[in-house]
Amino acid sequence: MSQAITPLRKFVSPEIIFGAGSRHSVGNYAATFGARRVLVVSDPGVVEAGWAGDVLASLDRQGIPHVLFTAVSPNPRVEEVMAGAELYRASACDVIVAVGGGSPMDCAKAIGIVAAHGRSILEFEGVDTIRMPSPPLILIPTTAGTSADVSQFVIISNQTERMKFSIVSKAVVPDVSLIDPETTLSMDPFLSACTGIDALVHAIEAFVSTGSGPLTDPHALEAIRLIGGNLVAMIANPQDIALREQIMLGSMQAGLAFSNAILGAVHAMSHSLGGFLDLPHGLCNAVLVEHVVAFNFDAAPERFRRVAETLGIDCRGLTPPQVRARLVEHLIAFKQAVGFEDNLRRHGVGSADIPFLSRHAMRDPCILTNPRQSTQRDVEVVYGEAL
Repeated sequence: MSQAITPLRKFVSPEIIFGAGSRHSVGNYAATFGARRVLVVSDPGVVEAGWAGDVLASLDRQGIPHVLFTAVSPNPRVEEVMAGAELYRASACDVIVAVGGGSPMDCAKAIGIVAAHGRSILEFEGVDTIRMPSPPLILIPTTAGTSADVSQFVIISNQTERMKFSIVSKAVVPDVSLIDPETTLSMDPFLSACTGIDALVHAIEAFVSTGSGPLTDPHALEAIRLIGGNLVAMIANPQDIALREQIMLGSMQAGLAFSNAILGAVHAMSHSLGGFLDLPHGLCNAVLVEHVVAFNFDAAPERFRRVAETLGIDCRGLTPPQVRARLVEHLIAFKQAVGFEDNLRRHGVGSADIPFLSRHAMRDPCILTNPRQSTQRDVEVVYGEAL
C-alpha cells in the first residue's frame, strides 16, 4: 500500500547559541556583521536586572559604539516602534540587538522593518508584506516562553484601535539568537508562569496546527515534554539553573515549532484580548487554553491524544471523549499549580465585549491554521465559556 506523501514544507531558524553565559558573546557577533554603531533595545526592568549592562559591556570590549533604547511597554506599541526607528536613523546605527522578553524583541524586529522601509509599522500587518531586508538582528531573550528570539512573528499593539496586529515573515527571523538561561533568574513567579504557559500553548497549537509536519512535530512534542515536566518545579525552585535550562530549551523548541507550523485559535483570541485590555500575553493564553482545546479536539483527536500522552496522561483504553476530558482536566490543574485561576470576567471582560473581541480574532493570521474551521459565532461561544 502506498503511503501519503508529505506536502512541501519550509523551516526557518536563526543561528542559535544556547547555554549559560552566551549573552556575553554578543559583541563578537555584532563585530562579524561589521557593526559601526548598534541600537540596543531593552526595557527598564531588564536594565535594572543587569542583563542590558552585560550586553553593553560585551559591545564595549569589541570597541563597538552603541545607543540604548528602553522606551518599550509590556505590549510594545506603534509609537514606541516609530520612536526607536527614528533613534536608529538619527544615530546612524547599522545593527540591532535586543535583550529582554517578547516586548523588546518584538519592538526590535519592528524597528528593523521601519528602518529598512522608511514607512509606518502599521503598513506591514499580515503575512509576507516585507520587501526590504532588515538590518542585522541579534536577540537575547530574558524570559522562557515568548520565543520571539527564534520566530517569524512580530506582535505590536495599536492602542488607537485597542488591538494587536501580527506581522509574519521570514524576514523578521533574527540572524543570531543567544539563548542564555542565566538571564531568566530575574523573572518573578508570575512572569515565569505567564511565559511558561505561553510556551506550552505554542507547542500544543503547533502540533495540532494544519501547518504541522515532520519538520515541526519533534520540536513541538519535546517542548510539551520539557515544559509539562519542569515548569511547576522551576517556579517552586527559582534559583535552580538546571530547571531553568530545561524550560528555556522547551521554549526554544516550541518557538521553532510554532514559527514554522504557525498557531491556532488560542493565539488569535489571545492577541485580540491582549490588545483590548493590555494584559500579559501568557495570562490571556492561560485563561483560554482549555476552552479552545475542548472546542478543537474532535477536529484532531489523534493529535490531541499524542499531546495528552506527552503530558504524562495515561490514555490506554480511553475513548476520544474521555481523552478530551482528561486533557482539559490536566490543563486546568497544571494552570492552578503554577498560580493561574483566572477567568475573563475577573479582568473586566463582559458579554458585551465578546463581538468586538471575536471580530478581531477572526482577522488574526493564527486562526487560519487552527485545526477546526471557526466562524465568528464559534469564537464568541468560546470567549463566553471563558468568562
